[in-house]
Amino acid sequence: MIPLKDENPTKRTPIVTMVLIAICVVVYFFVQQGAGELLAGEPADPGANLEFTLKNAAIPCEVVQGRPLTRGEIVDTFTGSGNPAACQADPATPAGFGGKSVYLAIITSMFLHGGLLHLAGNMLYLWVFGNNIEDTQGKVPYVLFYLLSGLAATVAHIAVQPDSTVPVVGASGAIAGVMGAYLVLFPRVPIKTVIIFFFILFRDVQARWLLGIWFVSQFFINPNAGVAWMAHVGGFLFGILGGLVWRARRGPQPVPNPYYAPYR
Repeated sequence: MIPLKDENPTKRTPIVTMVLIAICVVVYFFVQQGAGELLAGEPADPGANLEFTLKNAAIPCEVVQGRPLTRGEIVDTFTGSGNPAACQADPATPAGFGGKSVYLAIITSMFLHGGLLHLAGNMLYLWVFGNNIEDTQGKVPYVLFYLLSGLAATVAHIAVQPDSTVPVVGASGAIAGVMGAYLVLFPRVPIKTVIIFFFILFRDVQARWLLGIWFVSQFFINPNAGVAWMAHVGGFLFGILGGLVWRARRGPQPVPNPYYAPYR
């Protein structure tokens, strides 16, 4: 199911959400190696793209051990059949990219994407669900919540794959946090949705069903599909917690429309 639009108007222009989307788009097309060549109609350089990702993306092994991957770990991970858990407790070779800040990479990873479809899907979800969270909670709390959701998502992924030497990229974890908060605050909002299942349907689906199905589906992702599904789960659960805190602090609110009554 692909959400297209929610029936949940905002009172203010979602500046922060638009800025986040703009940053991700600009980074993908004009900063990431490989995307620039795509934009210019030239073949991408896989080696340069991998180097850029290793320099800027979060990698569980690096975060756990507090150091960049060694040359040996990079070779073991990305040559031959590849070993996605090539992390060494006592590395014998020097760092591949010694100047990398492995903790700052947790933040930069949220603005990198693995492909055009990855970028487009994330930005669609961020636009549909993020503008209402920004509108109701305020710009600064929304930014902090977005970044903390991304951090929680990365921590969840690292917790289940601490030896992984594969980079983690994408805003999915942070956006999952936004979706979790939306589920708590606006469970009955109708979402115009494309349903693809041997056929294509356009239907209004309440947020609680759409987001609930999305959450459950994460547990059925093929572990070899290269999707950091646990980051989605961690971000979503953090978002639910944030939504519950916001709802408890604000208390019941009189609202005219029961469909998007966030506190019923």
